[in-house]
Amino acid sequence: MAMDLSKHPCFNKDAKGSCARIHLPVAPKCNIQCNYCNRKYDCVNESRPGVTSSVLTPPQAIAYMEEVLKAEPRITVVGIAGPGDPMANAKETLETMRRIKAKWPDMILCLSSNGLELPEHVDELAEIGVSHVTVTVNAVDPEIAAKVYSWARVGKVLYRGADAARILLEKQEESIRRLKEKDIIVKVNTIIMPGVNDHHIEDIAKKMKSMGVNLLNCMALIPNKDTKFELVPEPSKADVEAIRAMAETYLPQMRHCQRCRADAVGLLEKDCSRDFSGLMQACSAMVPAMDESRKYVAVATMEGMLVNMHLGEAASFQIWGEDGNGGYKMVEDRPAPPTGGGPKRWYTLAKALSDCRAVLVSGVGDTPQAILEEEGVTVAAMSGFITQGLDAVFKSGDLGKLRAKGGGGCKMGGCSGGSGEGC
Repeated sequence: MAMDLSKHPCFNKDAKGSCARIHLPVAPKCNIQCNYCNRKYDCVNESRPGVTSSVLTPPQAIAYMEEVLKAEPRITVVGIAGPGDPMANAKETLETMRRIKAKWPDMILCLSSNGLELPEHVDELAEIGVSHVTVTVNAVDPEIAAKVYSWARVGKVLYRGADAARILLEKQEESIRRLKEKDIIVKVNTIIMPGVNDHHIEDIAKKMKSMGVNLLNCMALIPNKDTKFELVPEPSKADVEAIRAMAETYLPQMRHCQRCRADAVGLLEKDCSRDFSGLMQACSAMVPAMDESRKYVAVATMEGMLVNMHLGEAASFQIWGEDGNGGYKMVEDRPAPPTGGGPKRWYTLAKALSDCRAVLVSGVGDTPQAILEEEGVTVAAMSGFITQGLDAVFKSGDLGKLRAKGGGGCKMGGCSGGSGEGC
C-alpha cells in the first residue's frame, strides 16, 4: 500500500489539525554560520528553530519516540531539523531514519537542511524512504548570500565571505536538483531579512520554480540577541504578506508555518514540546547497553585511585577487570595513541580498547565520545573513586549517577596536554 503523503501537516494545510509531527534532535553540529542564528539558548518557553531541551543519540531517539507515541498517537511525521544541520550529522541522522522506518514503516520521514552536505546523501535518503525535504535558501546571488552567512565548513576547510556563499549556493542547487530527480517533495524556506534580501525574494522564487520546487515558505526574520543581525528589524506582517503574494505567482506558499523547535512535538498549532521535555531529558541520560563479552574497563587516572583525567590528556589508561571475589583488579597500564590526527586518533583508541566495555574519564568532547561509542566503548564522564565507576559498570549498570561536575564536557583549553579541541 502506498504511503499517504497528504498526512504531512507542513506540506498539507488541511492535515494540520489532525496529523501531528515530532522532531528528533539528533543533529547538534552545524556546518555554516547564519548571521541571524544563535543556537546557544535552551529554553522550554522559546519556540524557534535551533532550540531544543536535549540532544539524543539514535537509540535514545527511538526510546523517546516509543514513549511519545503512547501519549500522542496522532503523529504521522518524523522529522530531523537540528538543532544543527542534519547532514552535518549524517551518521546520526541516517541511522535514526533507518531505525524509524524499520520500526514504524508507515511514518512519513522528512528533514530540513541548509543543503551544504546534502547532495552526497540524497541517494541514501531516497533508499531509506525520506519523502519530504526542506532546504533553506536565502539567496541565489552570491553577493547577497555573502551578507547572510559568516562562514561555511566543508570537511576540514573553512570558507568565508564570497567563497562561503558561492560553495553554499552551488551545493543548494545541486541538492534540489538531485532531490527532484529522486521524486522527493521539496519545500524551500526563505528568511525575509529587511535591507538584506527582502528585495531579492522574487529572484529566489523564480529560480526555485525553474528547479521544480513544490512549496515556498517565506518567513519573517526573528532578530536574535548576540548575532550579527540582532539589530536587523523584523519585517511587518503586511510586508511579509506582500512578499508572499508576489512569490505566490511563482510557487504555492506555506502560510501556516509555526517556526518549529528542533524538538517540536504535537499538532502544528498546539506544540507539546514543553510537556515532553522531562521525558526527553530522561531519555538523553540513558546509556547504551554494554557488551558484556568485553571483560574490562579503561580508566583515565593520575594516581590509580581517582578518575581525574580528560580522555584527550591521558597518555595511558589503566585496564581494570573483576577479580572473581566481588572486587576488582588492575590488569595492565595500556598506552594511548599519540596526540593529533583528528578523528583517526579516536578510532585508533577504540581499537586499542576493543576488549573494554567502558572508559571512565573526567571529561570528554563530543567527537571522541561519538566515535568510541560507535565502536562499542561506552564513555562515562565522572568524578570520584575508580571503584565507584567500576561498581556502576559491572554491578548496577547505572552510569547516569556518575556525571562529572560541570557536565564532564571538554572545554577549549581544558586539557593540560593541549588546546582541548581534540578531546
